[in-house]
Amino acid sequence: MSKLEDLLASKGALLADGATGTNLFDMGLVSGDAPELWNTDEPDKIRALHQSFVDAGADIILTNTFGCNRHRLKLHNAEGRVKELNIAGVQLAREVAATVEREVLIGGSIGPTGELFQPLGALSYEDGVEAFREQIDGLLEGGADVLWAETMSAVEEMKAVAEAAKDFDLPLVITASFDTAGKTMMGLAPKGLGDLQSQFACTPVAIGSNCGVGASDLLAAIMEITEAYPNAVVVAKANCGIPQIQGDEVVYTGTPELMAKYTHKALNAGARIIGGCCGTSAAHLAAMRNAIDTHTAGDRPTLEEVLNDIGPLVSPPNKAADAARAESEASPTSGRRRGRRRA
Repeated sequence: MSKLEDLLASKGALLADGATGTNLFDMGLVSGDAPELWNTDEPDKIRALHQSFVDAGADIILTNTFGCNRHRLKLHNAEGRVKELNIAGVQLAREVAATVEREVLIGGSIGPTGELFQPLGALSYEDGVEAFREQIDGLLEGGADVLWAETMSAVEEMKAVAEAAKDFDLPLVITASFDTAGKTMMGLAPKGLGDLQSQFACTPVAIGSNCGVGASDLLAAIMEITEAYPNAVVVAKANCGIPQIQGDEVVYTGTPELMAKYTHKALNAGARIIGGCCGTSAAHLAAMRNAIDTHTAGDRPTLEEVLNDIGPLVSPPNKAADAARAESEASPTSGRRRGRRRA
């Protein structure tokens, strides 16, 4: 088994880290700049962020490499530094992990390319695979324990990550952001992510959800996954409450107490790797660590209980539209109409 599977077997549930981008903004990162460049330009700040999460009790810390692929880096004229920046990102995280005696795993963060795949956009599937393969090569050389694809939306992009990952001897985690009426921006439902596992070129060791629009929405998403796939290792990495605009800043409403409640709910819903995304600080993560350590298993939560304890859904599913779409697709005349349009 991989280090991730070994640690899960020994501890039962793991705590992943908190936010990267929003915490780096608090450290001086300017909007529009590439956080990944800080792996070489501001290494002490990246170490400090990782250290804060390790000190808070994280079992998994993700590298500062979310946008470290050629397509995102080209926006900063750094597309030729993919391998360098990925290696540096992993090495910084590994240095911090080595400061504690317990096992802390390094997840090599892989975000979307930022491009639309064909036929909606210009990026071919083959080019997407090659971009991810190039990034993974750097993460592997740096010493990552896990390949952690996150905030995915398009099926083609998830498949491209898995296609690239199959050539490397590292476990793969895939999480999606279900932020549009209970689905990803590209229309994938949470259960659909579970359904895709058999179509990936390599089977992820864990699937789940991260980021999105609020902790309640994320819990609803992972509840759908765990209901359909009770044996899957599911990741829940929610934003710290709900983002609100206050002046020129985006402020997240989640308190440490709220994130502790979210952690208990996620555990009872069947998640086994729990962390925080945007807005989640080390203080929030420490409360989540305590929640995991003191958790007593309870009944699987209902959506009503989630809404009562965590807050309302920010982007609830559009059940009427989904039902109308399903009815249209099932109609015997709909295919004929589509056929006439194609003709």
